[in-house]
Amino acid sequence: MSRSFLSQLLPDRSMHIFLLLCSLLLWNGVMVSAQKKIQKLPDEEKESPAQIRTPQTLSRGWGDDIEWVQTYEEGLAQSKHSKKPLMVIHHLEECPYSQALRKAFASSPEIQQMAREDFIMLNLVHSSSDDNMAPDGHYVPRILFVDPSMTVRADLTGKYGNRMYTYEPEDIYTLIENMRQAKQLLHAEL
Repeated sequence: MSRSFLSQLLPDRSMHIFLLLCSLLLWNGVMVSAQKKIQKLPDEEKESPAQIRTPQTLSRGWGDDIEWVQTYEEGLAQSKHSKKPLMVIHHLEECPYSQALRKAFASSPEIQQMAREDFIMLNLVHSSSDDNMAPDGHYVPRILFVDPSMTVRADLTGKYGNRMYTYEPEDIYTLIENMRQAKQLLHAEL
């Protein structure tokens, strides 16, 4: 807009106020832009990684393509009905050992396939009301198998004597073997 055009539209005092407001808006835009550059703030239309949140699912990062049950009781009922073993993963979100095992579990194609096809899956971030789910203590992470007859498979253990049902990322092949045994013995028993 040219000044002569504005002078024709606005009286002298209004013109000064209008120009002052335009200057303030321009100055504000410059300051916000400078502040974003200095603080490396994201633009309003873009979301920062902190703002982008994936929806919380029952998988909790253990495998988004796996169908997870919500409760131990639901898992037992589905296991009995489907004649598939129930695999229960006890973990804590903030536990570094749980996080490491979750990463190894989620990145193993063989575990993911068996979990999808051959097991009823449950992961718990709290203890179960069934004392049989903590045969040697309430530590995390621990993984137990329950057959469709609702018997906790005490024979399928990891390699640690003081925490029999724990697995570490380097024990992933032990876990795979225990999953295979849970399936094989299941079919032999039914």
